[in-house]
Amino acid sequence: MNKETLQKWSNFVWYQDNFIGLCLLPFSMVFNDIVRFRRYLYRMGLLKKHKLSVPVIIVGNITVGGTGKTPLTIYIVEQFKRLGYIPGVIARGYGGESEQWPIMVFKDSNPTVVGDEPLVIARHSECPIAVGPDRIANAKLLLEKTDCNVIISDDGLQHYRLERDIEIIVIDGERRFGNGYSLPSGPLREAISRIREVDFLVCNGGNAESDEYLMVVQGAKAINLLSGDQQPLSYFENKACHAMAGIGNPRRFFSLLDDAGISYQRHVFSDHHDFTQEDFHFENSSEILMTEKDAVKCVAFAQKNYWYIPVNATLPKKFTENLVQKLEEKMHG
Repeated sequence: MNKETLQKWSNFVWYQDNFIGLCLLPFSMVFNDIVRFRRYLYRMGLLKKHKLSVPVIIVGNITVGGTGKTPLTIYIVEQFKRLGYIPGVIARGYGGESEQWPIMVFKDSNPTVVGDEPLVIARHSECPIAVGPDRIANAKLLLEKTDCNVIISDDGLQHYRLERDIEIIVIDGERRFGNGYSLPSGPLREAISRIREVDFLVCNGGNAESDEYLMVVQGAKAINLLSGDQQPLSYFENKACHAMAGIGNPRRFFSLLDDAGISYQRHVFSDHHDFTQEDFHFENSSEILMTEKDAVKCVAFAQKNYWYIPVNATLPKKFTENLVQKLEEKMHG
């Protein structure tokens, strides 16, 4: 079973069909016990945590798949920079094939080496970024090479070896927690009760609960991969288009196109798919629309009909105010 098939199958089980999930519940019970026992070892000090010299903010989730962590990370970085902080970002660099870790990420880094999501963050935020499997090593590299005074971890909620000062969970406002089961019978990495322990809950789209901050992720233009030309999405309304998505929740990208009145043929790939020219061999020369996360891996073979749609997150002003207040308490408390 390839990654695309596995992703489609798991999404069906976790978000549509409960019967197969119920059959897998014994395995989920074992998974839950392992997760709880691991956290217990950290709480008791039997597994060592590492405390950094600057505050650490975790932007994570408790479900598998894309919930919108990267747009939120970019948003937080932009807000902190505007207020005079010097933020740095650490990430796993999933899909990166660097021969040594950790490694710094720049706007012109190779996505094959550093991963796709860190490169998107670098292109938007222009802040120091370090990636690698060991987030503590990533953070140490940032502190060694830069003057950052706050570190934001894109993902890493379950990376308990890294001591954190603030935890933020991002929730998919449409899919929420699926069938409510833990892996493998459901999408949960931890029990739903985990959300009661964090500092902030951010709901990406849909209807936010009373204790959640609503995040709206929007895209209003498309950028040509080859020329850099920009066009409003209305430019594609009367054109035949192909839409490519290799992200955790492709439906969100396709909904953006639907809302813009664009007609298209959809092509779904697994999250972090390593695109090649062969993926774009269509019978016609229609315009091709894709996410920015996918686009960074297609620049080398881009054609004049390749476009990506950058997105930006917006949140209530109160979210930034409360986050900054919490950060100041950690820095000076």
